[in-house]
Amino acid sequence: MDVNMEIRHVLEKYKTIAVVGLSRDPFKDSYIEASYLKEHGYRIVPINPFADEILGEKCYKSLLDLPEELQKSVEVVNIFRPASDVPPIVDQAIQLKKMYGTLHVVWMQLGIVNEEAAERARNSGLTVIMDRCMMVEHRRLASRVRR
Repeated sequence: MDVNMEIRHVLEKYKTIAVVGLSRDPFKDSYIEASYLKEHGYRIVPINPFADEILGEKCYKSLLDLPEELQKSVEVVNIFRPASDVPPIVDQAIQLKKMYGTLHVVWMQLGIVNEEAAERARNSGLTVIMDRCMMVEHRRLASRVRR
């Protein structure tokens, strides 16, 4: 499947997104994107060890700190952390995939590429999208539908 078809599939099929590195700052890209996704029907699960709540949603320190019911419902892990921080996040995503089978996608935001972590994720059966913005991709697909 080519990357554009893969992106379309992810955005149409999966609706619960853990946003790792979601900022409290409304001017930061992670906040803007998460707010946009929430407004467009996605469930946002903030992962930020330094906040209690963002966008009206309870924050968690890590993917593995989510309550079991949330761990079972997360379908996409959207990463807003430097590439060097990605491997342990991917390891947690792989662990959730093995535990519940409901996590399907690791998405690294625009400017974030970690080939080694991506390979581990793919080898565990996860779809990996790197160096792309979910909001930009959603808008691009939505504009095609309106034409």
